[in-house]
Amino acid sequence: MSSRRRLFAAARRRAAARLSAPRAWLMKRLFIRRRAGRTARLRYAAVLDGQTVNLHAELPKSIAEADEAEIVILRGRRRYQLPARVYEDRDGLLLMDAAVLLGTETGGVPITPGRWKLRLRVHSGRRTRQVPLLLAELTTPRTGVTGPMTSSPVTADRYRLGRTVRGDARVVCAKAKPAAEVINVHIEHARIEVDLRVLGVRAEAPWAEFVAAGRNVTRSLDEVEPGVWRVEVPLADMLPSGGRREHWDVMVHTDAGARLRLGRRLHDVQAPGRVFAMRKILVSPRRDTLMRIEPRYTPAGSLRFTCSDGAGVE
Repeated sequence: MSSRRRLFAAARRRAAARLSAPRAWLMKRLFIRRRAGRTARLRYAAVLDGQTVNLHAELPKSIAEADEAEIVILRGRRRYQLPARVYEDRDGLLLMDAAVLLGTETGGVPITPGRWKLRLRVHSGRRTRQVPLLLAELTTPRTGVTGPMTSSPVTADRYRLGRTVRGDARVVCAKAKPAAEVINVHIEHARIEVDLRVLGVRAEAPWAEFVAAGRNVTRSLDEVEPGVWRVEVPLADMLPSGGRREHWDVMVHTDAGARLRLGRRLHDVQAPGRVFAMRKILVSPRRDTLMRIEPRYTPAGSLRFTCSDGAGVE
């Protein structure tokens, strides 16, 4: 990103922050109260797996019955319709449930970057009525061992739920940020083999760089299947010098000039270092030489190999 674009983005974020408080006051005190009887009020709305919008709403009392219903996603002249379930609870209220998968690659709705409106269309006999989905309060996903995913695990595109100043729910789509994602790590006695994907940026002939303090090893990448690249590095090239421990990070360089830190980030776990833990291995990359190698993920999800002298290890 150029310096001019970064400055513009920072200025836009500051302007949005200044406007957020008065915008929220206007939405809650004016629009939401006045529109409560003419909209379907969302009790729950979240993107749980990074690519599926889950909705649960209460229909307005002006809709007494419903034979069928669907969620309408629209932007400009483009619109998509997905089935929704409408049913009556024990108190006689009409409720709606829907799950909307997003993204062409996943077989979902092919929305593109931008803001997309959400509507509920209800059919009763010959009558059809379309109402906005009112998002009075943003749903706060529960966190624990896992948490909400911010990106699609398939494409790394980003989807989130937002709302207009009138309180209408909408889906905001953004393209994937440039990233290098680990698929598999395999360690043999003489080499490391890593499979990875490059996301959000053009990658026709990428290459990898293993970097430690004052040292680096560069290796080419081979495309083993569409979109999946493999890098191999001899463990002899990673022998620690002077008996000290060395921490090796992996950088992926692309045709577009991007330098991406390889890691595992398309997941919903809160502690990748513990959940995706890998065992330490004792290898002999050269005759009469032992080395202990510990593959792991940092708290930020970056892949790291710690190499140390294996002499004296039983």
